[in-house]
Amino acid sequence: MSVEKWGLHELTLSGPAELTGGNPFADVEFQVTYQFRNRMVTVDGFYDGDGTYRARFSPDREGEWSYITSSSAAELDGHRGSFTCTPPAAGNHGPVEVLGRHHFSYTDGTRYDCIGTTCYHWTYESKDLQELTLASLREAPFDKVRMCVLPTDGMRPERTPFVGSTPGEVDVERYDPEFFRHFEGRVADLLALGIQADLILFHPYDKGVWGFGRMTPAQDAAFLRYVVARLAAYRNVWWSLSNEYDFNHDKTIGDWDRLLQLVQRYDPYQRLRSIHNGTKMYEVFTPYDFSKPWITHQSVQHWDGAETATWRDCPKPVVIDEIGYEGNAGRRWGNLTADEMVHRFWQGMALGGYVGHGESFVDRETRAWISVGGRLYGESPERIDFLRGVFAGLPRQSDGDVDGDRCVLHYLGDRQPAAVELDLPDGTPFHFDLIDTRAMTITPLAEYSGSSRIPLPATPYLALRGTR
Repeated sequence: MSVEKWGLHELTLSGPAELTGGNPFADVEFQVTYQFRNRMVTVDGFYDGDGTYRARFSPDREGEWSYITSSSAAELDGHRGSFTCTPPAAGNHGPVEVLGRHHFSYTDGTRYDCIGTTCYHWTYESKDLQELTLASLREAPFDKVRMCVLPTDGMRPERTPFVGSTPGEVDVERYDPEFFRHFEGRVADLLALGIQADLILFHPYDKGVWGFGRMTPAQDAAFLRYVVARLAAYRNVWWSLSNEYDFNHDKTIGDWDRLLQLVQRYDPYQRLRSIHNGTKMYEVFTPYDFSKPWITHQSVQHWDGAETATWRDCPKPVVIDEIGYEGNAGRRWGNLTADEMVHRFWQGMALGGYVGHGESFVDRETRAWISVGGRLYGESPERIDFLRGVFAGLPRQSDGDVDGDRCVLHYLGDRQPAAVELDLPDGTPFHFDLIDTRAMTITPLAEYSGSSRIPLPATPYLALRGTR
């Protein structure tokens, strides 16, 4: 058997089925230790229903791997095997990891720009709507999707992650394998499109209806362990411990610390991990302390991309996952014009951060993209695609920052000055281009060095790019 590097090896075994008074999700310990030369990686297996147990592993070394199982159940203990890890296929650059202090790259060194979008519950929708979402993503510029594992209070899906689909009658200590088989299939669909799946593990929108927000610490831990066992081997998975964690009044910062550390402990690959704030988005920003060692990057909700420079004081990538949504929703976060949405993108990214898209049109054929996916109606995705191309072409240092010796990028936002004065390094002049972020045009200008005054047209949303 062969598995490509950073691909997925799956081991399937038969073991104890559900018996009266027993719970194989909790009663059976099952792990597999994989070995390549002197490198050993142990992964948790999981119960997949009907007496079937599985373990998944993503190899990161080419060559021969062996494995051995260990379990509290005799039927699952002591199984041995091997497989060959082959070179990665075309398009497989490995998982995304942090580059330097403030950026990302794929494991093979390929640049990753982190221009995401939000579709919270698209996997809970009809099959046709899910396929439409994937078709929309196939044509869109986004390389990450934020998506929830758990339903909200107002939803009544046919299946949830747990056994039972009626509020008040869900068994939170047993999981629904059919739900997870579908969910992980959608994660695999995103992987095939080259899109990261930023999985939101908890949220505050249960409001006591399902009871998922008030599980005991032991139930929370078991849920996380099961989710990580099933999904961590997919190389496009990221972990978002919670959306708007501070709106959940049943958990303290200490609880979130503990749960993040559990994900860190359970995940043998150390996929990217963060947590997302909600409080005071439009006032004083008081986020989770992203400097904590179990956090890999900053997942921010805030309306002002200009704050990126301040957040970069923390030596971790800044990802403004929610900066507001293009649309016509009644709330101020959901009725940005395309101009304002793209303006915020340019603000945040010109300062060395990353910005996420959202769309909230509520009167179209498919309702708000941020909730259910479907079809994109806004003008911002095309302009974001143009932005992606501009930033992809900027010369970079080894840590991912723009190389200031070779490139100057100056974004003017919604201002319309007649000219811009720049203090440029002496020596070889910079060749400047005028970028119209709204019209999506790039116009060559002249060369400048030293103290320079560059005339501009009376147009908002312009940027200047100088290269040498």
